[in-house]
Amino acid sequence: MTVRAAAKVNLHLGVGAPRPDGFHPLDTVYQAVSLYDDVRVRPAGSWSLDLTAAAHVAATDVPLDGRNIVTRAADLLGVEAEVSIHKEIPAAGGMAGGSADAAAALVALDRLHDLQTSDARLLELAAELGSDVPFALVGGTARGTGRGEQVAPVDDAGSWWWVVVPSGTGLSTPEVYARFDALRPDAAAEPASPDRLLAALASGEPAALAAALRNDLEPAALDLRPELRDVLEAGEAAGALRGLVSGSGPTCVFLCSDGPGAREVAVALRSAYDVVLTAHGPVAGAHVMTEAG
Repeated sequence: MTVRAAAKVNLHLGVGAPRPDGFHPLDTVYQAVSLYDDVRVRPAGSWSLDLTAAAHVAATDVPLDGRNIVTRAADLLGVEAEVSIHKEIPAAGGMAGGSADAAAALVALDRLHDLQTSDARLLELAAELGSDVPFALVGGTARGTGRGEQVAPVDDAGSWWWVVVPSGTGLSTPEVYARFDALRPDAAAEPASPDRLLAALASGEPAALAAALRNDLEPAALDLRPELRDVLEAGEAAGALRGLVSGSGPTCVFLCSDGPGAREVAVALRSAYDVVLTAHGPVAGAHVMTEAG
C-alpha cells in the first residue's frame, strides 16, 4: 500500500528561549500544502529501504540507513517491510519532508501489519520521532505548542495559494536554532502567541493572512544564507502578497491572492530560479492512497 503525506508551511512560528532540556518552546500554526511524499510498503521478512525523488529534490541529502526517520518509525512499531519512498518535498528545506515520511510510514506499517494502533498512540509515537511528525499525521491547519508536537486543529476559512522556491543546498535546523540563540540572547521564555494569525485564518482574507505571517527563525536563516533575501524580494516584486522563509529554511514560500495569481508569480520567478513550484492548502494529513489485498 501507499500512504501520502504533505509538506508543511509555518504560518506563524513563535520561538522562545531554550528550555532546560535544550528544546525551544514553540507556538506555531502549521498548514499542510499540496507537495507530497509517498511511502510504499510491502510485506517482507527483512527490512529494506529505497528512494526515488523528483528532479528538484536533493536525494543525496536523504540517508537510507538507520539515520532515516522511516527506519526509526519501523523500530518503534517493531515491524519489518520492504519500503520505498518517493520524494516531492524538498529535502532539508524547512517543509518537514522527513516528518511527512515518518508519518506516512507509521500509517502504512500499522495498516500493513494490522497492528490496529489507536490514533492517540500513533500521535505519541509520532512525537517520539520529531516535533513536526504529529502534525504530518493530522494535516489541515493546526496550532502546535510545546516543542510543536502538541497539535490541535484551528478554524481556517480560506483556500490559500503558495509559490515555493526551494534551494539547491539544504540548511541544518540545529544550526538555524543555534544562530537564533546567538542573535536573540534576550528571547522571552514564552514564544509569541499567534492570535493575529488565527483571526486572519478565520477571516479567509489573503491580505489579512499575508499581514499576519510570522517566522521567528527567519532572521537566523537569512543571517546564515543572505542570498535568500534576494529570493524574498523577487517573489514580492513579482506580485506575491508576502514572502517568508519556510520554518528553518532555506525554502522560500510566497502567499498569493489566488490560483491564477500564484501561477503568474511562478512564471515570473522561473526566469531567475531553476525550481519554482505552486501549491495550495490546507490539505489532508497522512492518508492511504492504495491498498493491495
